[in-house]
Amino acid sequence: MFKESKHLEIEKLTNEIIIYWEKKNFFKKKNKKDIYIIYEGPPSANGYPGIHHILPITIKDLFCRYKTLKGKKVKRKAGWDTHGLPVELVVEKELGITKNDIGKKISILKFNTKCKEAVMRYYNEWLKLSKKIGYWIDLEKQYFTFKTKYIETIWWLLKNFHNKNLLYKGYKIQPYSPAAGTGLSSHELNFPGGYKKITDLTIIVQFKCRKNTLPKELKKITGEIYFLTWTTTPWTLPSNTALTVGKNIDYVIISTYNPYSFLKINIILAKKLVKKVLSKNFYYVNSKKELKKIKKNKIPYLILNGFKGYKLIGSNYEQLINWFSPYKDKEKAFKIISSEIVTKKNGTGIVHISPTFGEEDFFLSKKKDIPPMLILDKNKIPVPLVDMEGKFIKETPYGFSGKYVKNEYYSDKNRPAKSVDLEIAFYLKNRNKVFKIEKYIHSYPHCWRTKKPILYYPLNSWFIKTSFFKEKMLKLNNSINWTPKSTGKKKFGFWLKNINDWNLSRSRFWGIPLPIWRTKKGDEERVIGSIKELINEIEKSVKEGLMSYNPFKNFIIGNMSDKNYDSIDLHKQNLDKIILISNYKKPMIRESDIIDVWFDSGAMPYAQLHYPFEKKFLIEKKIMFPADFICEGVDQTRGWFFTLHAISCMLFNSISFKNVISNGLVLDEKGKKMSKSRGNTINPFKIINKYGPDTIRWYLISNSSPWENIKFNIKIIEKIKQKLFGTLYNVYYFFSIYAKIDNFKLKEKKILLKKRPFIDKWILSELNSLIKKTDYYYHNYEPTKAARKIENFVIENLSNWYLRLSRKRFWKENYTTNKISAYQTLYICLSTIYKISSPIAPFVMENFYKNLNFYLKKKSFESVHLSYFPQYNIKAINKNLELKMRLAKKITSMIFSLRKKEKLKVRQPLKRALIVINTNNFKFNKFLNLIKREVNIKQIKFFSKNKLYSVTKQEIKVNYKLLGPKFGKVVTLIYKKINNLTRENIKKIEKKNFLRLNINDRKICLSKTNVFISTVYLKGWSALCNYGITVAIDTTISDTLKKEGFYRELINRIQNIRKFFNYKITDKIYLYIEKSFFLDKILKLNEHFLCEETLTSELIVINHLKNGIFSFIEKNKIKILLKKKNNIMLILLIFLDQIIKIYIKTHFQLGQSLKIFNWFKLIFNENPGIGYGYNLKYGYLEKLIISIIRIILIINLKFFIKKIVLLLYIKYLSVYYWQGLLAI
Repeated sequence: MFKESKHLEIEKLTNEIIIYWEKKNFFKKKNKKDIYIIYEGPPSANGYPGIHHILPITIKDLFCRYKTLKGKKVKRKAGWDTHGLPVELVVEKELGITKNDIGKKISILKFNTKCKEAVMRYYNEWLKLSKKIGYWIDLEKQYFTFKTKYIETIWWLLKNFHNKNLLYKGYKIQPYSPAAGTGLSSHELNFPGGYKKITDLTIIVQFKCRKNTLPKELKKITGEIYFLTWTTTPWTLPSNTALTVGKNIDYVIISTYNPYSFLKINIILAKKLVKKVLSKNFYYVNSKKELKKIKKNKIPYLILNGFKGYKLIGSNYEQLINWFSPYKDKEKAFKIISSEIVTKKNGTGIVHISPTFGEEDFFLSKKKDIPPMLILDKNKIPVPLVDMEGKFIKETPYGFSGKYVKNEYYSDKNRPAKSVDLEIAFYLKNRNKVFKIEKYIHSYPHCWRTKKPILYYPLNSWFIKTSFFKEKMLKLNNSINWTPKSTGKKKFGFWLKNINDWNLSRSRFWGIPLPIWRTKKGDEERVIGSIKELINEIEKSVKEGLMSYNPFKNFIIGNMSDKNYDSIDLHKQNLDKIILISNYKKPMIRESDIIDVWFDSGAMPYAQLHYPFEKKFLIEKKIMFPADFICEGVDQTRGWFFTLHAISCMLFNSISFKNVISNGLVLDEKGKKMSKSRGNTINPFKIINKYGPDTIRWYLISNSSPWENIKFNIKIIEKIKQKLFGTLYNVYYFFSIYAKIDNFKLKEKKILLKKRPFIDKWILSELNSLIKKTDYYYHNYEPTKAARKIENFVIENLSNWYLRLSRKRFWKENYTTNKISAYQTLYICLSTIYKISSPIAPFVMENFYKNLNFYLKKKSFESVHLSYFPQYNIKAINKNLELKMRLAKKITSMIFSLRKKEKLKVRQPLKRALIVINTNNFKFNKFLNLIKREVNIKQIKFFSKNKLYSVTKQEIKVNYKLLGPKFGKVVTLIYKKINNLTRENIKKIEKKNFLRLNINDRKICLSKTNVFISTVYLKGWSALCNYGITVAIDTTISDTLKKEGFYRELINRIQNIRKFFNYKITDKIYLYIEKSFFLDKILKLNEHFLCEETLTSELIVINHLKNGIFSFIEKNKIKILLKKKNNIMLILLIFLDQIIKIYIKTHFQLGQSLKIFNWFKLIFNENPGIGYGYNLKYGYLEKLIISIIRIILIINLKFFIKKIVLLLYIKYLSVYYWQGLLAI
């Protein structure tokens, strides 16, 4: 039979299903030829998994399951991102060291060993999360980026790029994180949250011109002349070596006063920015005479001359802060150059150039032959004025030595009150070189991992020429199906349009080492592309005496076993010791940097397969490449999505993924990003254990589209658990218990669709429409729409409508064709729902599917996930039927709304309803009985709008506000005239929009706006207009209708008592009702109907019922008693009843006994359970059992037995009584 389940315990069934899956090993069972590939964006196991990780996991898993149902063999291999800065920073913190301590206080070997341990710290928790959330993924062939095979593929890729001349080393200004101690790539810099709004100190400084280098017209001006320059980074001013202007920008020279020293000066700045710079406390004057009138808060300025920027090019100025001079070509420094970077929007129109700390500055100075501010250190190596920790070098004077250029680099304890920027501003102000100091809010780049500001710093790094492939990448991007489209076209497309060369170098320790060896001068280099090549090159070095032995000599070339590859370690601590020999017999040392960790993850399509060293055909025959689908957060547009795309484009001129969803963030309820520092993170295991994985999965998918941010809301999760899964359970339970009663086993001949009742045709039409829509939405990567369609079908169509209207078909005793059709239809609906919902809710649907097909083991699949996605039957879809049923539901809903408004219960029958539908020739007659039964109305008629006049009247009133001022006292006469208008007259006004009246021989014309016209329903009617439908109900209740309402209320009370005492739906009862004048009237109406509805075998009306349940129907008190046929529980209660009586008589004094009896008498009389034994006519078997019980009780039982019985009686039955009393 169908397996029954009295409760839906999602948490419990989850564990049972996990065991079931593992035991049966379903993950490996579906062997299909058509392959569907999903790439797993490798997570790092060095951090505890969070609730936000469940969203991408769910998205990936649901499409894996969907494609499996569609007959695909889905390949999804687990992978782990094990290298990188996050791991190193965690280990540094745990060891209490900084980057500078590595190799000094702690060896690189020990540090990397600790990193390897740390990165797998939460590995088991991640596996546990995958299992708990139902993520089926291949863990047997999982890849780790620190494994030797993985590294070898990376090396092969880099050699391939080097052979294509795509790899080069260059000295450039790079984004650099002093807090992390490494350079960053441009895509890392542009991760979401990489730029933060900060308030910085800005200053406008005065660069003194060398007057003899200025144009002739400026040389004549009396007094010193200064270039005004604005900067948001005062700490870079000591490194200034040039100023730039826009050659076609208009500039002016102005005579004014320094606002701090009040010394007279001449300043040069862009004409358009004069009012912006000279705003506060400055005012314009027309003559030199007015210029002399200076006050503290009123500073005059006079424009002396104007000219284009090109006239300033080549002019020189005095060094602003002359602490150092460029070690090379200093005579070329400190002059005016031109550039397109100058704008007229902000600043002064003159830009300060610091070639060592600005990317644009660096390229511009190189182009214009301006030397950078580099000085020679003690080893005669040119260095900038700020070291790689973000501090001014030791040689810096005036107390700036060793100070961080950004206050954020200090620890909280050591952070000074004044920043370096402020100190430099004061330093310059004291020397009369500052014109203005202000605060400025702007966006500034921060390190994606340390969250601290970055610097643009001169680094000698290795680059990949990604900019060379910009057009190819853009073209290939157009062939990728992005969801949403905007992410691909805008975010990703914009990123590709502005792509820079990829900075591959990272000056860290735990990562894949660059496989590049170079001579000291850099004139010879060798890129290693395999372990075989490395071993052969080492052998050459050993032969030439550069190395004493080959550390990898035990490695067996050609042996692809994991054991062989795991025998060697290709990390920095080992490779740094290897010296190779060049073609010209020179020693070559490895480039010390490691590779950007994003290259690791971007290479996973090839490295996970150890391409090209093993199974080359999987990539080259496009079996495992490109991926059919990937999914990660939207932040990966400049991370993993980019690196996948870039590498595949450069390697194969191909995309690496065909379809992609960039999911949004999971935020807290207030819309803030979850983080440990905010204390708003949620433990995923706790919430999964409490609500079950499917509830979480369904919530994340149905609440909003995957690409939108979602505010995590527990209340909605609870609602889904109760409403969706609770409804599914109730429908299944209903089906299972009736199927068991009727022994329905799906063995009957399938009833043809055309022979089924129209309610079955309708639900099957809706079901097939649902199959079609959900298949479409899944296929087009829109799971939210699929989830919402399923949810609506289950709750609104299947449960609230079909099942409610078909319930009596299952109740009927006769096993008719109608009943079989109902069973077959409901079975099809349930089986289909379980299949199409299983991608989102794999556990619950597996459980339902198992139970539904419990006895069909040979006819059904072992698992819903091994079945097939249903195919819709186009012949079963009847859109006209669906439309009409939707209309019937709307009408029903409107009538229910009217009942609620008028406070009329649905159990109270009403006489009639009128319905007006604005649709011509609408045949709706066969739906009338359905609506009448549902809304409990005796008669429903459809009318045209004109027929509604029988229950309405038109009212017209004067608009006194408009007519009063115009007509004065005549308004009263107008009111009387209008008040007597007929409906036809009012209709004419509505049609013509005006009304002509004749009052006292005066002709008056009123527009429609001069009056108020409204439709009023006659007394006893209530109406509602909505959806283009008007519904009116007759609210008058006759005595007959009232009695029938009472009758239905009585049935309801009886059914509630049956439900409370857990009577089975097949349990027949004896119904005892205490006689009353009120009930006499009701029971005469239809006793047969009452007995049929409540499964009453015999209805007994008793004059005085000592025991029973009191209830009220309106203000009428009734007393009811139910007795099951052959009620064994009843006999047991009587047995306990006798025990307590004997015990009390035996062990208590008379007075005490009476008090106790009085107390228990209350319980006996009121308790619906205990009172069943009184005043009933027992059968012979029952009488015999009761007699035997009484004889046994006469025997003097031991005291302790009676005491235990008493305690049990009081403990359980008294509690049972009070619960029953409260519930009723």
